[in-house]
Amino acid sequence: MALIMSIVSVAISILYTPFLLLVLCVIFLASIGKSLGVRRLYVNILLKLFEYGRQHIEVAKKVQRNDSSDEEEEPPIPDDKPPSAIIKENGVNGTKMTVIERQEILGPSPELNYKRSSSPERMQNGLGPDQEKNEENLDFHLSHCLDLLKVGMESIIEDQVTSVFEAEELRSWNLLTRTNKQYEFLTWRLTIIWAMGFLVRYFFLLPLRVLIFIVGVWLLILCTACIGTLPDGPFKQRVNYVISIMCFNFLSRCISAVITYHDAHNKPCGGICVANHTSPIDALVLMCDSCYSLIGQRHGGFLGLLQRALARASPHIWFERSEVKDRHAVAKRLKEHISVPGNPPILIFPEGTCINNTSVMQFKKGSFEVGGTIYPVAIKYDPRFGDAFWNSSRYGMLHYLLNMMTSWAIVCDVWYLPPMHREQHESAVDFANRVKSVIALRGGLVDLMWDGQLKRMKPKKEWRELQQEKMSKRIKGE
Repeated sequence: MALIMSIVSVAISILYTPFLLLVLCVIFLASIGKSLGVRRLYVNILLKLFEYGRQHIEVAKKVQRNDSSDEEEEPPIPDDKPPSAIIKENGVNGTKMTVIERQEILGPSPELNYKRSSSPERMQNGLGPDQEKNEENLDFHLSHCLDLLKVGMESIIEDQVTSVFEAEELRSWNLLTRTNKQYEFLTWRLTIIWAMGFLVRYFFLLPLRVLIFIVGVWLLILCTACIGTLPDGPFKQRVNYVISIMCFNFLSRCISAVITYHDAHNKPCGGICVANHTSPIDALVLMCDSCYSLIGQRHGGFLGLLQRALARASPHIWFERSEVKDRHAVAKRLKEHISVPGNPPILIFPEGTCINNTSVMQFKKGSFEVGGTIYPVAIKYDPRFGDAFWNSSRYGMLHYLLNMMTSWAIVCDVWYLPPMHREQHESAVDFANRVKSVIALRGGLVDLMWDGQLKRMKPKKEWRELQQEKMSKRIKGE
């Protein structure tokens, strides 16, 4: 036991100075907004490793197919074919799924324009055309509803809502262990690379990232406490802007974030900033480049500690649970915030829940009713290096943070889009949809009309009744 303690003490004494110098170097670089380029070099090396692994997996699969004569040969995946028409392989859970190429049913189809015919008996009874209009027979066949059954079966197999709450699929393995395909045991070269990557991620990167996270959180709390003692005014706002970017840049090192910002001339300056929502780190990604005011529900515990620390330095908006449901109270606080010149822009995620980095779902209209300038921002993560999506129904926050810190890195692109204003005769819903479509187009995301809250609740009764009404009209031939 004494020998183990002596070895641990010697290891700590040897590693203490390098770790301290590394932390101080990271703090200094974060404070001036610079980087040595180590993370981007690290990402480029990973890309070469992924390509090397992909080639070896393809070779190993060809050898296996040649050795087993009864196994069908897998067709190659053409690059020019759309994802909706091919069989994709899920790189996260290793399952295969056939993605259905749907055909939208817009209006009555020829099969559903059921023929109206006059019965011979009614003509023999001397019924006139006017009486016949009131008593029409529908030439209905069971096959007329088969297209609706087809759409229903497609939705059961793969509906648009459920698929956006699952991890994004990968074309090739990224050398992580979060798959049941066991690619790491195909060849001895892949086994060596995977084992070395496992050791690097869990025994070097993870302790270093945890240390940076702990130091970064306390640095943020201490800095915001000091800023809170300053009198309100332009000087406090400038100091808060510099310190906020420094602290969040430091925290971004705990996930090895590599962020590329585009079109910086459209960066928000006041008003309301809206963005698509993939992960809780979306706010971290944006606050590494600018200072924002956050809005949300007041929490307790560790999250509440961070909220109180941030509120001391900047005018963030935190609501009690009973106030969050009051739309008028929320709108009033938003109007008060954006009416004060010099306040940071409010950062809002109108979807209200995390989506898996492939789509954008319905924007809530509340933030678009307030008025003022809306600054759209599109965020797109690269899933090859790590899955940034938080599936809150499957993983808790600690599990999610562990997955993030044991990933290779978090690589993403951020596009600042031109500011938008609500037109004179435009409703808040139409304005929200217009902003959503712009974000989806720039980020390369699928624009969906569905409400993200379907993740937690059943469809509204009005939606079901609307589909029933459409079906009845088609049966009538209207």
